[in-house]
Amino acid sequence: MLQLAALALLPSLGARAQAPAPAQAPARPALASTINRTARFRALSQRVAKVYGQMYLQVLPGRSRDWLEHSRKQIKAGLRELNEQSWPAEVARLLASLRQAAQQLDALLDQPVSKDGYLAVIKQSEAMLDAADKATQALEQLSPVPTARLVNIAGRQRMLSQRLARNYGFVMSGLAGSGVREQMAQDAALFQTSLADLAKAPVSTSAIRGTLELGQAQWIFLETTLKRPPEARALEDVAKASERMLEVMDELTAQYEAALQEILG
Repeated sequence: MLQLAALALLPSLGARAQAPAPAQAPARPALASTINRTARFRALSQRVAKVYGQMYLQVLPGRSRDWLEHSRKQIKAGLRELNEQSWPAEVARLLASLRQAAQQLDALLDQPVSKDGYLAVIKQSEAMLDAADKATQALEQLSPVPTARLVNIAGRQRMLSQRLARNYGFVMSGLAGSGVREQMAQDAALFQTSLADLAKAPVSTSAIRGTLELGQAQWIFLETTLKRPPEARALEDVAKASERMLEVMDELTAQYEAALQEILG
């Protein structure tokens, strides 16, 4: 199926074949991986804020502390990987902004958990998310084929699952502003429509289809849990369901990354 999908994309590939590659662009096989890794910073920014909130609310404190440390290690490792490659000037500028936002967020996490710390982490997680999203979009533009968009969309699903859970806890804390519930509704709608868009995409394999089905089933569970009135047991269920959704969407993004690498050859 993947080969058929690749053939279907040959006209658009051929139309671009005569155009010179962008100066200093990463090697094609590496580009899909770089889009995935950079997009992952979006999810990590929200996961950090989510688990910090769980620690503030004393929900699964031990596991939340482990999730927080794991996320911090992933962010630091990801930044080191980005340092090992050269980039076009504009992409390099955006990645520098991402690095700064991530470091500022990490510094907040060294402080004792508190109300003020929670609010500061939420705010800085949005700054890191914005920087990561701009860098991801710029990297997507370097791809010679539109299939890179699928890696971006699947990667964004990871972020949405974490921001939904983050905001659920934020509402429970009593510190959230009036626009948080509206953002949750928008994120839930975008998550569902994005699943549908991915299911209709021309690039597909049996593994991708299976993961999409698993993602849809897991989404039904997470969405149902998010609709429960905020209370301790519900937040525990949201925390666990969002972690499982993160795993599924991470696997899906990796599958699209592999599909894009095969198309690029």
